[in-house]
Amino acid sequence: MPEQQPSSRIDLTHNPAALKALTHPLRVRLLGLLRTEGPATASELAATTGETSASTSYHLRVLARHGFVSEAAARDARERRWQAAHTLTTWDNEKLLDQPGGEVFLATTRRQQVDHLGRTLDRHEADLAAGRLAPAWRAAAHLDDYELRLTPASAAALSREFGARAAELAARDAGNPEAARVVVVTAALPVAGAPGRTGESPDADADARPAQDGEAP
Repeated sequence: MPEQQPSSRIDLTHNPAALKALTHPLRVRLLGLLRTEGPATASELAATTGETSASTSYHLRVLARHGFVSEAAARDARERRWQAAHTLTTWDNEKLLDQPGGEVFLATTRRQQVDHLGRTLDRHEADLAAGRLAPAWRAAAHLDDYELRLTPASAAALSREFGARAAELAARDAGNPEAARVVVVTAALPVAGAPGRTGESPDADADARPAQDGEAP
């Protein structure tokens, strides 16, 4: 079977069955590995995740049943390789939460993204230490966090504008030999004030800035 070029995205907003399939953390991780690392067998994915081949094979079949993955070209007659069918999974948060399983899906996915960030940081530090990254990446890499006061509309706009800018830069750097794979994770998670507090000073975050490595946010 020839390898397919993944289409751009799969939208889960109105697909409860597919949502339920992605509430399993291992399936989310397997799909992420196929998207970032390319086609692989169940045995190869088992070695990466620390699971058994029987487990990864089962979960890959579930992902295939819902259209997330498909069979890839085999290197010999004995193996079965899998590939991601899409580059992105998208959804509309507001509409998704009206679907059965939507809340569980969001919680599972967000926890997996946090775990992915931790694994990426470990890998980044190991790659730097081993000299697998150009020295320029030491200064270019960053991990920032902000605390801002935003309206829901502004938080949504921030996500849209960041995504558009990220896509613009990726398109600009496509084919550039200096480009490397960069894992980018963004979050905008509102939190309520402490119990008993009636509000904060309007200018409490007027000088909001990223907390750099080594600083408390």
